[in-house]
Amino acid sequence: MITDLPPAPDAVLFDMDGLLIDSERLWYEVETDVVAWLGGVWGPEQQKRLVGGSLDLAVAYMLEFTGSTAAPADVHDRMMDGMAERLGAGVTLMPGAKELLAEVTGAGVPAALVSSTHRRLIEPVLDAVGRDLFAVTVAGDEVARTKPAPEPYLTAAARLGADPARCAVLEDSPTGVAAGEAAGCRVVAVPSVLPVPPAEGRTVVESLRDVDLQRLRSLFA
Repeated sequence: MITDLPPAPDAVLFDMDGLLIDSERLWYEVETDVVAWLGGVWGPEQQKRLVGGSLDLAVAYMLEFTGSTAAPADVHDRMMDGMAERLGAGVTLMPGAKELLAEVTGAGVPAALVSSTHRRLIEPVLDAVGRDLFAVTVAGDEVARTKPAPEPYLTAAARLGADPARCAVLEDSPTGVAAGEAAGCRVVAVPSVLPVPPAEGRTVVESLRDVDLQRLRSLFA
């Protein structure tokens, strides 16, 4: 049968926090609690500095912001413990996430989870979302340079045997978008906490409900 459909991407690479799961509000709760322990007051403007970044950068910023002399390792552990407790209590998927994952994997297109979050916090999400949906997972503590560096996405593509230029990346933050674009992937941005401006070669949508396999195919037409 003759079809005019563009070929499917070699792989679809999904961010986690704020893209697949509704977790940025949980991070905000944890950050607020930890900064209060450090003697400071946290707010949305401070949170925006951390969206999409690594845990190490978050810890360093909190210590600088509060002027606390607490050990970075202690701050790190409080952040991890707080998020592990919240994720263990339940994971809420973002609208359209379950449907898109089912369509992509049902069509035989490999999916990967590529996150700046540490492996310890990815595991409960995989249990909730379905670890069988992901051919590869890459955590922030498993690469030398996490987002906005391209290494996480290049690592996922390499493990899948996929050409980065034939991979679609779905991201919610400017940091993640920068990583996907630096890796040479086609990026679809679904902004959450921070806006992501349109740019040449970048698709910006309001929700994962606006993304399906046909739209991902069109990125490679």
